Amino acid sequence: MVETKATPLETFRSAAQAIVDQIHHETESEAHRIFRNHPGHGRDRDKKEEEHLPGIKHPGSTGVIYVTDRASANGFYYGNPEWGNLGQGAPEVGDIPGAVPKPDSIDLKRFGDAVHEYAPGTGTTELRKAVANYYNETYRKNQPQKYGPENVCIVPGGRAGMTRVAAVIGSVNCGYQLPEYTSYESMLSAFKNLVPIPTVLSAADRYKLSVDDLKKEIKGRGLSAVILSNPRNPTGMIIEGDELKELVMTSKQMGATFILDEFYSWYLHEGELGRAVSSAEYIEDVNETPVVIIDGLTKNWRCPGWRVCWVVGPKDMITALNQSGSFLDGGASHPMQCAALEMLDLERCKQDRIALQKRFRAKRKHVLERLEKMGLPVVVEPQATFYIWLSLESLPAPLNSGLVMFEELLREKTIVVPGQSFDINPAHRRNIIDSPCEKFIRISYGPEIEQVDRGLDALERVLAKARSPDSGHEFNKGYKRTREEEDVLDPSSPQRPSKK
Repeated sequence: MVETKATPLETFRSAAQAIVDQIHHETESEAHRIFRNHPGHGRDRDKKEEEHLPGIKHPGSTGVIYVTDRASANGFYYGNPEWGNLGQGAPEVGDIPGAVPKPDSIDLKRFGDAVHEYAPGTGTTELRKAVANYYNETYRKNQPQKYGPENVCIVPGGRAGMTRVAAVIGSVNCGYQLPEYTSYESMLSAFKNLVPIPTVLSAADRYKLSVDDLKKEIKGRGLSAVILSNPRNPTGMIIEGDELKELVMTSKQMGATFILDEFYSWYLHEGELGRAVSSAEYIEDVNETPVVIIDGLTKNWRCPGWRVCWVVGPKDMITALNQSGSFLDGGASHPMQCAALEMLDLERCKQDRIALQKRFRAKRKHVLERLEKMGLPVVVEPQATFYIWLSLESLPAPLNSGLVMFEELLREKTIVVPGQSFDINPAHRRNIIDSPCEKFIRISYGPEIEQVDRGLDALERVLAKARSPDSGHEFNKGYKRTREEEDVLDPSSPQRPSKK
């Protein structure tokens, strides 16, 4: 019998598996210990140990903040031309072919001296009218009832909008799905009146929760509020058409408030160019249907630095948001609200949507093809957004861990977001190894294509190390740390959390 010689990859798998098979807890992995010891990432029972100032506790950072902190420890800074930042959840902001050029100045004189005053807590009347008109003309031409300015609240960013909404929800069970947008965890942690009830989505179901299953969740778990992003961050899946219509109807039928994050409503990779999606299309009674929409200039208009966003919903909700905003954020910048008016010109919006979709459909195709060539095909390709929810399950351990891959890519001057960041786990109780998001990373193709390719080149280099038994590289060891991290980590003697 002829003996078959093992391939280099099989040799690596065998050697690595012999060691990593023994890792059943987060304390046995350097990448996981770094994550757990980051301020705010401890379990609730360990919170007291984190206090350095009386009564002060770290709320925990969003995934993007965590990865940026770790990247900074490895020499990253914004604008560093050597790095590929595929972690930031933001699109390229420069002019793109076919789009209307971005304004390069703001003439405040035309708005009078009042522009220097505080804006109303719900935003300027002019911008609220413009937002209402955008929804009525883009999505609601077939609906007899229209949105008015009383249905719009202007907020200083999407998180501010979500926080205002969370502040006015009573003591209820709040449903959400995993994986989901990282900022929801901080919000659910901060507002103790919300009892978070998760539902884990799977690749087998294309990361979608059917409306029938959602109805069962609402009824069976007693949900009074449901938070979801549509299109979904990080998986890129979308609910639209009859399914979205049924979702809207379900909110009223089941007596549950749906809070829909629609920030990626233009980033659609299938169908006619220039189209957009929103639950607003199917809301018949704008003041009685309990659906709240959050969107803004951040993603679709590619102006994340403007911090001008909005919440659209029943006027009773807007009145409540005015009250919560008065003590939470004080409102959006008055001058930037004035500047935002021209961005909501309907013809401009249509032209920009077409240009954006041409640009990002091409980038999506490019990234998917490169990943395929690397031996990392994307099983569930994104229908929308500018993210790839990439499974690492086929890779040899320990690279099949999102946190380990994240740390290895930092060595190659590239940032991604480990899947763990999308496991909305407000109490941080779960052993990280057991997270349903453990074997994933999120790759953003939001930046310019040159930066995206820098990041993909780095991923190829990491894979090359894994496939070369002679590389001499040790994975999951010797990562750079900040001085603060050095103070709390002793890699030579990892200890399991106390069971007191």
